[in-house]
Amino acid sequence: MLAKETGLRFTDMDAYIVQCERMSIPDIFSEMGEEYFRARESRAVKELGDLGGIIACGGGAMLKKENSDAAQTYGAVVYLDVPFDICYERIKDDTNRPIVMRSTKAELSDIYEKRKALYTAHSTLQIEASAAPLDVVRTIIDELTVRGFIR
Repeated sequence: MLAKETGLRFTDMDAYIVQCERMSIPDIFSEMGEEYFRARESRAVKELGDLGGIIACGGGAMLKKENSDAAQTYGAVVYLDVPFDICYERIKDDTNRPIVMRSTKAELSDIYEKRKALYTAHSTLQIEASAAPLDVVRTIIDELTVRGFIR
């Protein structure tokens, strides 16, 4: 929605990695390992940054400071902050998320709590994103405009 509203290119990083690797994310995790996937994610940050536009990254991409630093050289890193229960409802049945599939709700809550501080620290902008999607998009556009990232 943000890309549509701004007229910018949209790329989903996970879909990009799947296309480049010609393997699903669960297959990458099982055959190559999470470490390989995280390294591929780091490469994708730079590759997609060179292409520009709006890039939706997976939950682990901005955990590494080197990735967020690289991403911020291309533009703003926006953290969409939503409560755990909303996140959980959105992802709980997503079979493309190996960590979700192998974890209990309590374990995912722990991961969420550990990651939240890193997401905040590694982002340019934090947006409370529990509102209706179009309202969230308008808030992002307003904030990015004020900060000079878009006109």
